[in-house]
Amino acid sequence: MTTATMNKSELMAPPVAETIQTRSMFIGLVGTVAAVAGAFATSQPENFYSAYLTVFIFWLGLSLGCMAILMMYHLVGGAWGTVIRRILEAGMMTLPLMAVLFIPILLNLPKIYPWARPEELAKDPKLADIAHSYLNFNGTMTRAALYFVLWIGMAFLLNRWSTAQDSVEAKDKSTLRFRALSAPGLVIYSLTISFAIIDWVMSLQARWISTIYGLIFVAGEALVAFCFVVVIEHILGKRKPMSGYLKPTEVHDHGKFMLAFVMVWAYFNFSQWLIMWAGNLPEEITWFLRRINNGWGIVAVYLAAFHFAIPFLMLLSRQWKRQTNTLVWIACWLIIMRLVDIWWHIEPASHPSIHVSWMLFAILAGMGGLWMAYFFRNLRSRPLLAVYAPQTLRLWESPHE
Repeated sequence: MTTATMNKSELMAPPVAETIQTRSMFIGLVGTVAAVAGAFATSQPENFYSAYLTVFIFWLGLSLGCMAILMMYHLVGGAWGTVIRRILEAGMMTLPLMAVLFIPILLNLPKIYPWARPEELAKDPKLADIAHSYLNFNGTMTRAALYFVLWIGMAFLLNRWSTAQDSVEAKDKSTLRFRALSAPGLVIYSLTISFAIIDWVMSLQARWISTIYGLIFVAGEALVAFCFVVVIEHILGKRKPMSGYLKPTEVHDHGKFMLAFVMVWAYFNFSQWLIMWAGNLPEEITWFLRRINNGWGIVAVYLAAFHFAIPFLMLLSRQWKRQTNTLVWIACWLIIMRLVDIWWHIEPASHPSIHVSWMLFAILAGMGGLWMAYFFRNLRSRPLLAVYAPQTLRLWESPHE
């Protein structure tokens, strides 16, 4: 395909995207019904909401990770981002769904967070001070609204400007507005997700503080976004139109990004552990004590081995990073590890001993099915490349392998 013959119809997603969308919707509806039934039938509602929070943070992280990687691409450029830009945009535009899915958390704060329970505040004056000054319903609701307004606002503008590039009128227009938004957008994203993680995850043990905690999730979100991209490009790369422009060099770049964020995630986690181990202060080690005893320590060792050490060694291979057939298995494994990592962060706050609820899998199927259906709906609504974007035009003019 050349610039002269390029048209939207030839760049639309293949039929397999519609098939996956339909199946995802079915899985999502079945999972939702099972999860709702479990929520009403269980005698321990905290099990449901703890699992719900785990799954919500995972899928929200994927949505935000797609947006962050997209903004990074608009700042630095490169063919690695041109071929996956519409995948990232489709993932980013699931944020309105995540805003809706946050409502059950907001309406059931006492079932999740000790600081939202009056009886807990009566027993702990320091926790009561924290709750009155920062962690309270009005403050949490206001900040959550601000987070989602900023996230969805940035996503809407990036998506709208990208859609405009499917028109021939955009052929000679500048792309500076993408950079103008992405530069402050990455700062806004980093700050808001850090505060959101403090509100929604770190506050599960509100008396514990870590200044690097938000960055651990930032690295994890970028990692899971790249892993997800590798999975989708593996599915679409076997079929036209992506088979015509996805090259081993771009796949190799995506693998290198995965390696980079695996190392960044490990660095942030080790830094947090090292500082608190060296300090050995009671108010700092409480968080780790819950996560290295009563079975949770096995999960910690498992994460160190299978979220960092083994993927790190495998991703050092240049050959494996250049082929989606091998890279996709590493990506799928890391996606699972991201869920396990979030589960390890959240579940020990309410379960001192290792605990897995069947509702976690029901909620994962329900929320994940809906997310994937919405993602493929977004992906199918536009060409897989921004047709008249300068980066796309350069892609067609460059030699293909």
